[in-house]
Amino acid sequence: MPDHRETLRKLAIRDESLVHSIMAADRDGVSASGLDPKTEALVRIAALVAVDASPPSYMSVIESGLSAGATVDEIVGTLVSVMPAIGVADVVSAAPKLGLALGYDVSRALEELSGESSAR
Repeated sequence: MPDHRETLRKLAIRDESLVHSIMAADRDGVSASGLDPKTEALVRIAALVAVDASPPSYMSVIESGLSAGATVDEIVGTLVSVMPAIGVADVVSAAPKLGLALGYDVSRALEELSGESSAR
């Protein structure tokens, strides 16, 4: 990987050889970012939140993060940490999707809590 200045210059002009090498490395399961696997997974989760990805998009990234040592609290913390940058609405939209990818159905939990409140 080139130094940071060269990388930024090449990305700014969409240098096809750099883009190709980054994408090829990712397909091979190798990170071209220089980040450790846990950090890379958390960054990718943040990116999925920012682009309003669908629930299935989270599955493999969360699996990678957990395998790399990220905790569920760190994954949810990533969601919380992007709120000032991307806004409350995007985080609110992402929370149930991230929950599903973690095996927690937020919508069902909210319905159950609502039902319990109504029964009181």
